[in-house]
Amino acid sequence: MLVTLLAAALLGQTPAKARAYTVHDQVALRRLLAFKVSPDGARIVYQLRTTDLEANKGLIDLWLINADGSNPRQLTTAPEPDTDPVWSPDGRSIFFLSARGGSSQVWRLSLEGGEPTQVTKSPIDVDAFVLSRDGALIAFAAETFPDCESLDCTKKRLDEKAKSKATGRVYDQLFFRHWDTWKDGRRAHLFVTKVAGGPIVDVTKRLAADAPPKPFGGAEEFTFTPDGKALVFTARDAGRAEAWSTDLDLFVTPSDGSKPPTKLTTANRATDTQPLFSPDGATLAYLAMKRPGYEADKLTVVLRDFAKGTERALTADWDRSAHAVTWAKDGKTLYVTADDVGQVALFAVDVASGAVTRLFNQGSVGAVDASTGKLVFALDSLLSPVDLMSLPLDGKGAPTALTKVNADLLAGVKLGQPEQFSFAGANGDTVWAYLVKPTDFDAKKKYPLAFLVHGGPQGSFGNHWHYRWNPQAYAGRGYVAVMVDFHGSTGYGQAFTDAINGDWGGKPLEDLQKGLAAALAKYPFIDKDRACALGASYGGYMINWMAGVWNEPWKCLVSHDGNLDEQFAWFDTEELWFPEWEHGGTPWENKDGYQKHNPIDHVAKWKAPMLVVHGGKDYRVVDTQGMATFTALQRRGIPSRFLYFPDENHWVLKPANSVLWHETVLGWLDQWTKK
Repeated sequence: MLVTLLAAALLGQTPAKARAYTVHDQVALRRLLAFKVSPDGARIVYQLRTTDLEANKGLIDLWLINADGSNPRQLTTAPEPDTDPVWSPDGRSIFFLSARGGSSQVWRLSLEGGEPTQVTKSPIDVDAFVLSRDGALIAFAAETFPDCESLDCTKKRLDEKAKSKATGRVYDQLFFRHWDTWKDGRRAHLFVTKVAGGPIVDVTKRLAADAPPKPFGGAEEFTFTPDGKALVFTARDAGRAEAWSTDLDLFVTPSDGSKPPTKLTTANRATDTQPLFSPDGATLAYLAMKRPGYEADKLTVVLRDFAKGTERALTADWDRSAHAVTWAKDGKTLYVTADDVGQVALFAVDVASGAVTRLFNQGSVGAVDASTGKLVFALDSLLSPVDLMSLPLDGKGAPTALTKVNADLLAGVKLGQPEQFSFAGANGDTVWAYLVKPTDFDAKKKYPLAFLVHGGPQGSFGNHWHYRWNPQAYAGRGYVAVMVDFHGSTGYGQAFTDAINGDWGGKPLEDLQKGLAAALAKYPFIDKDRACALGASYGGYMINWMAGVWNEPWKCLVSHDGNLDEQFAWFDTEELWFPEWEHGGTPWENKDGYQKHNPIDHVAKWKAPMLVVHGGKDYRVVDTQGMATFTALQRRGIPSRFLYFPDENHWVLKPANSVLWHETVLGWLDQWTKK
């Protein structure tokens, strides 16, 4: 009920004649993406994304509010995104990233008046940055050719390549392409310079690795030591094994580049990530996994006495995987977010004892700040996009809404009501699921079903407002949406997550089958004869698997970026550690692991109409997997359609493409369920 009350407070009461939620509402929503609280706790800066439909892109600007949520005002209006705000230590100005000058650089905006001024003068784009505690130094990430002695050398080489008529590239090891980008020989390196200006020093030039790691590492992966004399950062220094290694390590290097980086986490061959110093600077907190090669292993909070080098696994006995950590102002508590039974909850961890207390678990908690005597955090749910909340440090009482960034856009929109339920799944284990009712819900009517299968597979379809796979888009179209957190999902203990390893089409399929049966038994308004199933990534694989081994009662299926052939998928993907862990080695070492639940072996039993969707820049699940799926459907004479996005990756991000995706998918469901 708390989430419902929060949504009402954020969005306002729904008018009696409200209209149903649509994809056009979804692409128009403002997105609160990041925030920082001022050093004195009096103000909060946040970045807000709005959609420019004509330009087919998002516009990101900085906004400022008082700590009580009053007086919101827009700070920047550049045509290029202004992102990643950081306060100066005196709280009188804000540093941020912007390409307003034609290249992505760090800029500074004085809150005492005037226009932003450029801080960094890098000849190539700056990708992320952090400040030293005294505000004198800035460290930034940029992509450079490792053999170049300066950024000017990299710029010159890029200019020469742009002029060359030859387009071929030569590669000597894997990761020649990653996520959605072809490599060109550059590495992400870290550079340090004075805020006031001066020489730019590459402090990682002796390291043959990306720092921060690709493809998603940012400013959370590097930080100055409290005295500013060194930089602690994360990198995967694995050489030619980079494509099949999850061994991220923490390194330390002098800020002046006088010595090569030194590895801090030499004992652990699995992931170490997100270093963050305590307020007094004595302790370094970070997150660590234990099992090499497993990207979904539990992340444990580790504390390192930085002077002595001794370490303590603070949350070793806590059966949750931490997303991120935030220090309390006094350094006695760490605030941690983690998936928790369909929520992303907020926890307090006592630094001395490791005792964990759940503070809030209604919705999905994002970034958290506890630096000024209260908790400020981002929160969304199935009933509300992201807004900022505040809560006492002890978590007592209901959170106070600080922003209402979409109140006007959703004031006339009616949303479907969510409900969480559970059932006995595989092995008799309790499995949880969510149902979202149609917006025009009438208990006396029957409604078609949209059965959504999440990706990952180590993920969750929980109490979260999704900007791509949002159950409200189906509820607004008159569907009941059901989402099952099958074995392999996160937030139910590490053993539950691990249960999918080597069993992709086993226990998860059983959970989905039993989840559907439980939903039909519990909710008589679901029309079992008008059901379609949809999924992306692992969910797309599962749709392909279901098409052959569970092809009733589906009137239609939607497979987005899903593998058809698990064995060949090893050969055409990029992050090899993922299939090698999930299927127990390489295809020649354990062919049975890849063939055990391989959709391609059951194509002869396919019969349900299927829509196939794929992105041309998806190098995780390569587009030929989608093309092969469509080829099999067409050759077998099964009603089918192929929606292809040449300019999208594993996700559909552009506003116009999102509209097309939803219209095509919902039209496909309508075609087979609403005759």
